[in-house]
Amino acid sequence: MPTSVVNITVHGIGPTSRPLDPGEENTWVSVEQFERALDAAVGRDDVRITFDDGNASDLEIGLPRLVERGLKAHFFVLAGEFGKPGRLDVDGVRELRRAGMSVGSHGWAHRDWRKLTDTEAEREIGEANRVIGDITGEPVKEVAIPFGSYDRVVLTRLRRAGMRLVYTSDGGRARAGQWLQARNSLRHDLDDAWVQQVFNGKASPIVQARRMVARRVKQLRGAS
Repeated sequence: MPTSVVNITVHGIGPTSRPLDPGEENTWVSVEQFERALDAAVGRDDVRITFDDGNASDLEIGLPRLVERGLKAHFFVLAGEFGKPGRLDVDGVRELRRAGMSVGSHGWAHRDWRKLTDTEAEREIGEANRVIGDITGEPVKEVAIPFGSYDRVVLTRLRRAGMRLVYTSDGGRARAGQWLQARNSLRHDLDDAWVQQVFNGKASPIVQARRMVARRVKQLRGAS
């Protein structure tokens, strides 16, 4: 059992079948780039693969390539986007589960959880979890925070919702079993050097310190 892990995040793969939100193209990768990252993960028990946003490419492109390599992944889907153009539908989510993949929540409508009222948070966290749980037949215990945007209020809501693991976008390696799991997003400029650095490299002490401070600031902000 590794003491630390590398979590990577896939957002979209291949040709786009819907208009992308501003900046979304930065984390949309080609099929070849995606396969390059998967090939680097084969045989590695310290690499976890996650998918955000519930894009149709998760099922159409991602799933068969995972299965070919004997890999598992965690898919974090948007409960309020099922069946919309370019998104997963309910049957697609069930197909992911039948293939042995994990399914968790990315919220309802891809909103910044730091900007929610209590009522809005109930839909984004509580209702989204219930809808996804009804589809998969099991309670949702893992979430990925949209945009990696969190503070003390968000973390408190997630703890009260009974989340077992919470995935962020903080970058770097994560301690295995830690409640907050940092992740590294695949990007449009992904190449062999990026894969080598993220999968095998170790950030400099300065970069590690900056990440640690940034995470601590996020965890404390929002306190009254």
